[in-house]
Amino acid sequence: MPKMKTNRAAAKRFRKTASGKLRRNKAYKSHILAKKARKRKRRLRKSTLVAASDVRRMKRMLGL
Repeated sequence: MPKMKTNRAAAKRFRKTASGKLRRNKAYKSHILAKKARKRKRRLRKSTLVAASDVRRMKRMLGL
């Protein structure tokens, strides 16, 4: 059976943490920033964990 290929788009967007969880960056921070509040933009800088419902699918895409 051939090796599974890693989805390269996913590999660039998700990182595995030391405990095995998946980390991602938040969306809505690339353009049209003038109408977004300073507080909102500051919160969008931080990364967060992938939702529990998506973890299985993401791990499959990443070949984990």
